[in-house]
Amino acid sequence: MTDRDAFLPVAAQPSVDALVEMARRAESLGYERAWLPETWGRDAITVMTSIAHGTDDIGLGTSIIPIYSRSPALIGQTAATLQEVADGRFRLGLGPSGPIVIENWHGVDYGNPLRRTRETVDVVKQVLSGEEVEYDGEYVDVSGFRLRCDAPDPVPPVDTAGMGPKAVELSGRFADGWHALLLTKDGLRDRYEDFERGAELGDRDVDDLQVTLSLTCCALEDGDRARELATQHGVFYLGGMGTFYRDSLARQGYEDAAHDIYDKWQDGEREAAMARFREEELLDELSVAGTPEQARDQLREWEAMDEVDAVSVSFPRAADIEDVEATMDALAP
Repeated sequence: MTDRDAFLPVAAQPSVDALVEMARRAESLGYERAWLPETWGRDAITVMTSIAHGTDDIGLGTSIIPIYSRSPALIGQTAATLQEVADGRFRLGLGPSGPIVIENWHGVDYGNPLRRTRETVDVVKQVLSGEEVEYDGEYVDVSGFRLRCDAPDPVPPVDTAGMGPKAVELSGRFADGWHALLLTKDGLRDRYEDFERGAELGDRDVDDLQVTLSLTCCALEDGDRARELATQHGVFYLGGMGTFYRDSLARQGYEDAAHDIYDKWQDGEREAAMARFREEELLDELSVAGTPEQARDQLREWEAMDEVDAVSVSFPRAADIEDVEATMDALAP
């Protein structure tokens, strides 16, 4: 059975307390886990700690925190501490983010994100084991580090986000799960083959690993408004969030549209970019949006996919708090 999670909408919340209340709402509605991203607002760790104290049963996780803005040893310490605070409910989601965030905002060389991700996962897992860490990597060297507190029990799983074939293969080979984003159903099936190949290369059983799909959802009584908000969200990611999302859509058979949407957005032609998105009928390929009844039917189709273990109900970036709450209520498990 596919889990239904909630992806907390940082941009739509006025305070940390509001995020805690949103997590409580998700818990009361029966969502399995509350995921929290880290971008350029509140840091995920402080907020996740507050949420852990403010909830009782719902699983918690980061989706994702960037691997470049903290050392691997510190990420391991942080995961161990959050697991303690959350009484064993925590799951760590990691990813490289992109050059705009890492180089422009953090001032760190982005360089070889695949290798850096693998080395970070290796070191984090060693830290979480409680054993002394000795690691000599291409980018990460750690010698003599060991947790001064007890190792977490249970050890929190470590997932990685990936969009390209090699990144998804890495998830299957070295991590405990894969976080998928902005994929069509056919695109998800294609990338799942990479995930399976990674598990095979790592001599692991793919059934022991988890696939979490972050799916943009908007379910409102005004179905047209819900679809407009989801359309704006999709176009923003394709046009304004670097090249990875554009390249991912191009790999899924929409090469001309992906580049056209990106170019139009970059040229300031926002309405034209949205028109091309609608022309290609990408909204229904990438999102769940419409009236509550329509959205529930669409969501069930995604959850019926054999490749998906958990669907994380995400929200359009321009949705206000009322929109988020209405969607969360309408799509409750």
